[in-house]
Amino acid sequence: MADPKAENALRNAQASLESLRVRWRAAAEYLKIDQLRERFFILSTEAENPNLWDDQDHAREVTTELGRATNDLESFDGLGSALDDAEVMGEFVKESLTGGEVDVALLAELSSAVESLESSIGGLETQSLLSGPYDENDAIVELHAGAGGTDAQDWTEMLLRMYSRWAERRGFSVEVDEATDGTEAGLLSATFIVKGRFAYGWMCAERGVHRLVRISPFDSQARRQTSFASLEVTPLLAGDGTSLVEIDEKELRVDTFRSSGAGGQHVNTTDSAIRITHLPTGIVVSCQNERSQHQNRARAMQMLESKLAERARAERQAAMDALSGNRGENAWGSQIRSYVQAPYQLVKDHRTDHETGNVESVLDGDLDAFMEAELRRQRAKS
Repeated sequence: MADPKAENALRNAQASLESLRVRWRAAAEYLKIDQLRERFFILSTEAENPNLWDDQDHAREVTTELGRATNDLESFDGLGSALDDAEVMGEFVKESLTGGEVDVALLAELSSAVESLESSIGGLETQSLLSGPYDENDAIVELHAGAGGTDAQDWTEMLLRMYSRWAERRGFSVEVDEATDGTEAGLLSATFIVKGRFAYGWMCAERGVHRLVRISPFDSQARRQTSFASLEVTPLLAGDGTSLVEIDEKELRVDTFRSSGAGGQHVNTTDSAIRITHLPTGIVVSCQNERSQHQNRARAMQMLESKLAERARAERQAAMDALSGNRGENAWGSQIRSYVQAPYQLVKDHRTDHETGNVESVLDGDLDAFMEAELRRQRAKS
């Protein structure tokens, strides 16, 4: 006699597999898998050209794109094979039920396979949210302390740690280019680059003002304090010597100074820090993390070019803050997310209403759910 619980579990698994198969096929459309296969063939042929490395910059572009295409196709095709295997496993379980003897181990393996496929295909769907022209780029991220005095400066340093931990979880790297110490604790500002595929696509979901509510460790009366810090993000463009925008050297003010190691462990001490001000726009970039003045200047110019290119695109599109977002006031009423540690525990995103009571986990870099919710909101609006 068949086991009703096993039959129900099998029906649920098979229904899930049917749904996952539909989602996998849909992914082929929005990820443009057919076009990617064609591009993969072209890149593979080009990579086999013995003269490819005569132009090293072009060769790096080809090999980088080929590596990404290879990974994407292997991931997509691997999921198709995993779906095939799970469907065959379901048939074996069905046969065992028909024979009146449930293969419990195989049924458990089927359930585990379905759960894994749910997660993996969900990852494909999330990748479809990262389809902007610069989403695959590295990200230049700036943090600035807002209202809240010393607590806000401490909050700025906490955010730097939070995003560093998040990047570590995703396999990204973080390079801090500038960090300015707070008056008593924490940081007044920090500029860092998150390096990894889709770093900008993810980080652009975090632009805006972040609000912290807690019992202040700097208040002798242990009163509750609200503090603010803002995050700005720009895609890091080029870096191969290609000029993104024309920059007149006469329009630049270049200041060199000795870094005091602002931000403590965040940057290397150097005698050749660089600050570049673009006089027509007022854009300021700094770098003090490289080992020579020449390297610091080159990195600062790369960041300046990226910022000016972003500004030019926004003007051409006649869309205010098309890439950098509307900064708003770094104080009350402008926050995108609140992190409350007292009198209760809650992190809530005010754009999406996504929330969690596990504040410590979020501050330790568990941000994917918040980012994905915002990316989905942005997609729904477009």
